[in-house]
Amino acid sequence: MQSMQGILRSLPLWFSAAWAMGLTNLGFFVVPMLFVHLPTPAIAGAMAGKLFSAQTLISAACALALAVLVRTRRLAFADATGRPIAALALAGALMALLVEFAVSPHIIARDNLALWHGIGTGLYFLQWLCAVLCFGKLVLGTNAAANASDKASA
Repeated sequence: MQSMQGILRSLPLWFSAAWAMGLTNLGFFVVPMLFVHLPTPAIAGAMAGKLFSAQTLISAACALALAVLVRTRRLAFADATGRPIAALALAGALMALLVEFAVSPHIIARDNLALWHGIGTGLYFLQWLCAVLCFGKLVLGTNAAANASDKASA
């Protein structure tokens, strides 16, 4: 039973890690490699668009689960940490959905491509920043709680 509680307590950390690392891998490694290795930018862009759409579903699911978990569970560390994490997660989910449903259609239609691609890139980066901050806050909070329990038991 004790290990099951530990697993449940660590779920926010796992969701934030999946969200942050998914965005990192896709945005900073996979998509640039598509443009280097595929024959034309049009093919690379089409594939990148499909990958970004899939990442939107992952990002929204992880971010929303994270927000719900940190708000409904009593975290081992300060309750005050849960509110900023939930707010960052909800902001990140909103940015992911904005890119998918507001920005992406303009990019696909090649409507003022430079402008919409810049907006999409900016929102993606801000979403990545939200994910990394959530992960960092959870890691620091988990470490602080572990240190506090170590001191209490010593």
